Amino acid sequence: MNRGRRKEDIFLTSDDRRTFLGVLKETAEIFNLNISAYCLMSNHYHLLLNTPDGNLSRCMRHINGVYTQRFNRRHDTDGSLFRGRYKAVLIEEDRHLLEVLRYIHRNPICAGIVKKLEEFTWSSHHAYTSRAKKWDWLHKDALLSLFAEKKKLQEQAYVDFVLQDDSVQVTQFYEKKNLPSFFGSEKFKDRVKEKFSHLRQQKEIRQQKEIPRSREFAVTIPEIIETVCRHHEISPEQLLQSKRGRENRTRDVAIYLARQCSAATLLEIGGYFRLKNYSSVSSAVQRIRTKKNKDPLLRQLIKTLENKLNKSQA
Repeated sequence: MNRGRRKEDIFLTSDDRRTFLGVLKETAEIFNLNISAYCLMSNHYHLLLNTPDGNLSRCMRHINGVYTQRFNRRHDTDGSLFRGRYKAVLIEEDRHLLEVLRYIHRNPICAGIVKKLEEFTWSSHHAYTSRAKKWDWLHKDALLSLFAEKKKLQEQAYVDFVLQDDSVQVTQFYEKKNLPSFFGSEKFKDRVKEKFSHLRQQKEIRQQKEIPRSREFAVTIPEIIETVCRHHEISPEQLLQSKRGRENRTRDVAIYLARQCSAATLLEIGGYFRLKNYSSVSSAVQRIRTKKNKDPLLRQLIKTLENKLNKSQA
């Protein structure tokens, strides 16, 4: 979760909220992020996430940074939009997880914005009561399965659950001024603390950020540039050429691969491709992502290049 600086609104229009959801979908695809629930209030947001690759900080940096850039550009403003770093809570995967799901979806009711959940447009509650394909990007099946084993019973069980008031436990938890880092049983907290202590003893946390071995074995940007140039029989200088008003799709593909396959940050990628800010990197990635969904030849090209990079790594 995160809030606007000085309690200011971070969503001024419906387009702002749509932009934020677009950034969420983009982040999910780029960083292998599983988004299970969201609620976009006026001056803050809540997200329920699962990170298979243990890369939460990188995902949140992308979400907050890219959205801030697009917000500032739309409203002709500058500077920070959020009050600071996001707040994260580790949740036990049982009843506690469902309690948080309900808390997130009931936020608009508790704030007095609406009287019924279906009246609020900007939460994932609608995804849990629909089987429409437009919600396929949300990872909701795992949570629905906690309500009932049979799919035909899950939706009604969910509805019955969220129509009830939040539990005293979750309400008291989120009312705390200094929010704890864990929400779960004492056994769960002890297990997490024990694991963290063990990692510290091995110095893994001090030595590496997020995934300990990921940067060591990731494809490098020079390798990506070399592979793309060899495939297209062009020089690196030709690849990096940029003229105002003219698209360099080959360069965009290389940037896309750098984002997908390397461990480099947006700023690092921008430096290799002579881009002044990381929003340009994000834009190039988004262009290719949009086009490859419609262009089978582009999808095949990207698959071919990824195979060549994988062989070189092997």
